[in-house]
Amino acid sequence: MKTSVQFLAVLLSVSTFSFGQDITKKIDSIIKDNYQKNPNVGISVGFIDNNKEYFTAYGNLDAGSPIEIDKNSIFEIASITKILTSNLIAQAALENKLKLEDYIDNYLPKAYVLHENLKNKIKISDLASHQSGLPDIDFGKLIELNPQQPVSSVTEETLTTIINTCTELKDYGKYRYSTIGYTLLGQILEKVYHKSYDEIITEKIIKPLKLTRTLTKDFNVKNRTVGHNPDGGIQEFFTWNVTAPAGLVKSDASDMITYLKAVLDKNNTIGKAALLTEKIFYKDEKREMGLGTNIMTDEKNTIYLKSGDSMGQSSIIGYNRAKNWGIIILLNQRNSKMRQNLLNEIYDTILK
Repeated sequence: MKTSVQFLAVLLSVSTFSFGQDITKKIDSIIKDNYQKNPNVGISVGFIDNNKEYFTAYGNLDAGSPIEIDKNSIFEIASITKILTSNLIAQAALENKLKLEDYIDNYLPKAYVLHENLKNKIKISDLASHQSGLPDIDFGKLIELNPQQPVSSVTEETLTTIINTCTELKDYGKYRYSTIGYTLLGQILEKVYHKSYDEIITEKIIKPLKLTRTLTKDFNVKNRTVGHNPDGGIQEFFTWNVTAPAGLVKSDASDMITYLKAVLDKNNTIGKAALLTEKIFYKDEKREMGLGTNIMTDEKNTIYLKSGDSMGQSSIIGYNRAKNWGIIILLNQRNSKMRQNLLNEIYDTILK
């Protein structure tokens, strides 16, 4: 989830980005070279520059499959789901369904009973920028219990117990990455729209953009990649449950480029909402955060980024609004180092 120092330095050095035949060939060469060095990791990459799209991919859906990965191959986008959720929160704000500075108290399901120390303390924007101070799900314990489906045991009852037994916020106002925060944001959306999260994301993002391969509950499709853990073992896709708003959407490079195209168009609903998510809601000496997005800025460039890691896949999405470009990288192995190195090389080699 965190961006490497090297990667940040490279990002901040970016001054130009244009697509020409030689550039796309260089990008493809870098991706191909990475695949040849890591032949067990399938890669799907999409780029957009001023609405011009480019895709490349290497590897097969699985080691035993003859079907090659392409722009339509399905991956777990994992925590990239969070920028979809934050966009939905921003859309709700633009529709006056909520205010980002509102406290969460009146937006939570009735089962939640906040301790006196927590009342009128946590804002919706605090959840979306990872500074609520709430306790999070113990992933280490969940992985020990069920390494294939660790979040399957997380229920609404689990969440209410965690929240209702919390008596103090830990480091409120300081950055602490939170899955439970985005799970609560999904429940807030459900309350203001009186619909399930699945219905909301379908109605407000998937259908308007015609994202035919962006999947929620049903992802049993033929063009699905097989995930692998860092040791190469086969890893199941996470099944849909209450934590979905934090990381359970599945998609492909083509649909994610379509989403980026909408984000970069400030005249449509999704683009207008994205502008709201790009405002700085948290800042310290290490990072700037919008709603669900990491913001990297220098005197020349502002880059918006979100990465994701499931148990068996890694991904990252980023864009530069001012220069109208975006990128999505999807790997069918949990390998954040490879994902970072791949991006570093693309920027350092091509975009000096």
